[in-house]
Amino acid sequence: MKLIKTDQDIIVGLDIGTTKIAVLIGTKNEFGKIEILSIGKSESIGVQRGVVVNIQDTIESIKQATADAIKNLDIRSFDNQDKKLEVEIGEVIVGIAGQHIKSLQHHGKIKRNDIEDEVNQKDVDQLIDNMHQLIMEPGEEIIHVIPQDYVVDKERGIKNPIGHAGSVLEGNFHIITGHVSAIKNIYKCVSRAGLSVEDLQLEPLASSASVLSDEEKEAGVVLVDIGGGTTDIAIFQDGIIRHTAVIPFGGNVISEDIKEGCNIIKAQAESLKVKYGSALAAESQENEVICIPGLRGRPKKEITVKSLAHIIQARMEEILELVLFEIKNSGYEKKMAAGIVVTGGGAQLKHITQLVEFVTGMDCRIGTPNEHLGSSAIEVTHPMFATGVGLVMKGFDKLEKEQGKNKTVISQRTTSTESKTNILENKEEKENKPIDHSTRKRGSLFENLLKKGKEWLKDDID
Repeated sequence: MKLIKTDQDIIVGLDIGTTKIAVLIGTKNEFGKIEILSIGKSESIGVQRGVVVNIQDTIESIKQATADAIKNLDIRSFDNQDKKLEVEIGEVIVGIAGQHIKSLQHHGKIKRNDIEDEVNQKDVDQLIDNMHQLIMEPGEEIIHVIPQDYVVDKERGIKNPIGHAGSVLEGNFHIITGHVSAIKNIYKCVSRAGLSVEDLQLEPLASSASVLSDEEKEAGVVLVDIGGGTTDIAIFQDGIIRHTAVIPFGGNVISEDIKEGCNIIKAQAESLKVKYGSALAAESQENEVICIPGLRGRPKKEITVKSLAHIIQARMEEILELVLFEIKNSGYEKKMAAGIVVTGGGAQLKHITQLVEFVTGMDCRIGTPNEHLGSSAIEVTHPMFATGVGLVMKGFDKLEKEQGKNKTVISQRTTSTESKTNILENKEEKENKPIDHSTRKRGSLFENLLKKGKEWLKDDID
């Protein structure tokens, strides 16, 4: 990341949501935990249900959030840095969601030339590349290809096929697609805001990385990310993502219901939801009354907390019924030992876990990114930042994977150079010995090899 001249690796996550756009700048400490150095937020006024509908408004929101993140960045977080340095954000990891996101299962197969050769990373990459070449419906594009398991010569249930010997390599894949126009609009907005997209990540995957534990993914768990415009679902079982879905309802719909039900403006409805909202009417008191100021001298309005809770519960039950439908549709309803984890801005509703357990019959907890964070600000541990923290984590995963490949290439080059050097050393030892005329012909071969060795070394130096 070209953020600032420093020895630290820095990742910037850009969460383009329906209600907010957030920019998170993060690094990793010596314990492998994420340290969030800065957060920038702005109101998202050009996005509806996770899809960009007004490019110019979205660009302005991204610019504002980026400037806010730079303003809040503490330069003292970097060792030996001058506070007067100019900070500029370059590449970002961008989250994508929206009702256009779809998922499907697909089976792939490749035939290998030699049954005795072991399956290597090149074979796996080829199989995954083949999945990226699938013909989608018009206007759709593949975003992620996620391996489920592999089959080598009819031996099933293999999680990592590398090292297995066989002539036929097969794989089951979870493929996530999105509309080309929606994806292009995101790239366009980020680019015109002066940034570049380093990677595009599905937001439910990012959120799951920050709030779910490996044990939960192994046992079977449903992540429900209730955002402003959509509710994202990701189902894990046996450590593998099995199903993803996006429901086109979120916190904004609840605010609209409150607005219509109480005949008030949207800002007041949002404030009521955040301050007094409850997802379970039975837990509210009848005698608790909220006073809502009237507009321009008009009389004030009153609403009981219980009535407000009834409005919220009705909409939340509808959303959770759709969540339950997706769980049943995945075929893993009976295998979710870890239950449901609720995160996102909608997780701040009081009694949300009780309502989820009542509707679905599964255990539920609120998901926060605390486990993966170091000594970050308390604000970052809020469920609404689960996606942003997850994007930073995904960025580090990608960075470490690329660094690992580079180390492998360097290691191969070093080994090659060392082998050439050993050849030259052996040649020099033989040249220093007295010439045996019976081996004169062999000596000429060594001279030719020495000449080639010098050429190899010269090529490496060049």
